[in-house]
Amino acid sequence: MTAWILLIIAGLLEIVWAIALKQSSGLTRLWPSIIGISTAGISLYLLTLALRSLPVGTAYAIWVGTGTLGVAIVGIIALGEKPSLQKFIFLALIFAGMVGLKMIEGNPEQNARQIANEQVQEKLSTRLLFIIIMK
Repeated sequence: MTAWILLIIAGLLEIVWAIALKQSSGLTRLWPSIIGISTAGISLYLLTLALRSLPVGTAYAIWVGTGTLGVAIVGIIALGEKPSLQKFIFLALIFAGMVGLKMIEGNPEQNARQIANEQVQEKLSTRLLFIIIMK
């Protein structure tokens, strides 16, 4: 569960850095530039931590999807970008894809325990077979 939390925080920070870089006017304004670059670095770092136990394809898609949804919503609500039915439909499809990926991925810690248990069972079976053959 920790990996998913880190991934969501990383995605939320992606929203912050994207908006900050927009406000930096091409890195010409100091504080928005500093906020944008520093939160981008923190976001990437948290993503790398999440990747320790999540598959890269799923984690990256959810990280980017979180940022995409968040930036689009902030753009509409706070930056005066034009909303449209088509935009909301495609954002809903992105969200559905993210939910679907999370549902099929499950709990990485539980998956890791299951794999470890299977490896132990395989080793025990191999040793037992070896003992039976040697007798």
